[in-house]
Amino acid sequence: MGSYIRPSSFHTFDPIRLSLESLIEPINESMTGNHERLLDLVGGYNVLPELKEGEPSPIDRATSLFISALDWQDSGEAPRALDGGHSRERLGRFPSNDGNAIEYLIEHAIERKGKTDLHSLLDKLGRGLIDGNVGQSGFGVGSGGIELLGWLEVSDVIDLRKEIERGGWSVKSEEPLDGGVQDAFRHLLVFLRSASKRERGILMRRHS
Repeated sequence: MGSYIRPSSFHTFDPIRLSLESLIEPINESMTGNHERLLDLVGGYNVLPELKEGEPSPIDRATSLFISALDWQDSGEAPRALDGGHSRERLGRFPSNDGNAIEYLIEHAIERKGKTDLHSLLDKLGRGLIDGNVGQSGFGVGSGGIELLGWLEVSDVIDLRKEIERGGWSVKSEEPLDGGVQDAFRHLLVFLRSASKRERGILMRRHS
């Protein structure tokens, strides 16, 4: 009997309405019992009912960041997905070793000569919250298995879309998946165009 092969992780790309950087300090303050700034940013969305002024937040930093940044619907329902079709599935579990399409692009897409932010934007999306890349720890992994990888601001979404569309990139000759880079960029563009149209950022997370 063959050994069990664990499937790769699934990755999602959620729409966000707030800059993650704008939430870092308010969340830190909330951990000490001062919730005013965080609740002001979240606004009328009753997504943090557990917070009581003067009492330290019972919610870990990563979960607070995730809940606060999401693009909740006016009704309070979960955000509308940026894509609910084939691109969600294809980019969610890419046919690479770790199932991570963004890491695949970072490794196998080449920036052509000239000014380009392609790799820096991909890095921000796929690694921006890993190992304290925001300058502080605790914002990447939370309770309940939540794992935030990185994000893009609205302006970043537009810039990355333009970088991909203008074709200022090529593919390494040793790419393991035939057409893999092109396929990953094609599906990523679906998310970027949807987020651009809605004027929203994107948060990338992993489900193990």
